[in-house]
Amino acid sequence: MLKIASIGECMIELVQAGPGLLRQGYGGDTLNTAVYLRRSLPAEAGSVAYVTALGDDSFSDEMVKAWQAEGLDCSRVARLEGRLPGLYVIRTDEAGERSFLYWRSAAAAKEVFKGADGEARLAALADFDLVYLSGISLAILPAADREKLLASLAARRRAGATIAFDPNYRPRLWPDKESARAAMTEAAKTATIILPSFAEEQALFGDTTPEATLDRLHAAGAEEVIVKNGDAPIHFRMNDERFTTLPIQVGDTVDTTGAGDSFNGAYLAARLQNHTIAHAVDAATRLAATVIRHQGAVIPKDATLF
Repeated sequence: MLKIASIGECMIELVQAGPGLLRQGYGGDTLNTAVYLRRSLPAEAGSVAYVTALGDDSFSDEMVKAWQAEGLDCSRVARLEGRLPGLYVIRTDEAGERSFLYWRSAAAAKEVFKGADGEARLAALADFDLVYLSGISLAILPAADREKLLASLAARRRAGATIAFDPNYRPRLWPDKESARAAMTEAAKTATIILPSFAEEQALFGDTTPEATLDRLHAAGAEEVIVKNGDAPIHFRMNDERFTTLPIQVGDTVDTTGAGDSFNGAYLAARLQNHTIAHAVDAATRLAATVIRHQGAVIPKDATLF
């Protein structure tokens, strides 16, 4: 069986549920991908672990129980005494546009690789055949821990593991563009598979076309690059072969939250089962088209298409 790890942060989510009312949930890009990967991958094909840090509070208890119910391996989730998860609130205006407010400066996930226990958690990445992370996974870490993680991932790739990376650039998490560009570039050098969104790459690196993003990331060392671009064509490249396909057009979109995360999960699940890159992109677009027809980043299991 394959062993897969997804590294990152999951936060408490509060969503408007009426005047003066908020509904509690949880969310995080790498957690969403881990869930969809687990749902898309047959149980006998491999295990999916989530690597993060939470507090010792009741919210953290509920999050771990929910992840375990999804079939995730939570043995790599640190529980830090006296700490709490991050929190964010989603607000929706009269036009239906969403905005986000975050409380994450002291979130436990920042310390996932801190101290002796964190070093052991980092060393344990050597147990995994595929390690997935995002730009958010990098942004929340102290610089020294980020460097140690990237060094560990580079060693894992040299040893034959697959490293999958979604840059997922969020400007508010970085002190400046230069810091973000440097970290993203180093992460791209470690990655076998990179799954960026063109608008974010354009904003951070000034890429003029999706093809430019393909070429830059392939030159960094990636074997597979899949550039998502909203409703526009998806561009992907495997070594010297290039492909383009249209995403499924959805006329009844409800909520685009988690679309890219679900795409990544389904894509990786298909590739882990030795499907072609074209088949994997097709499976990923079908799942993403399903996700955006539902509210929330993680949709009900019975609504998921495989």
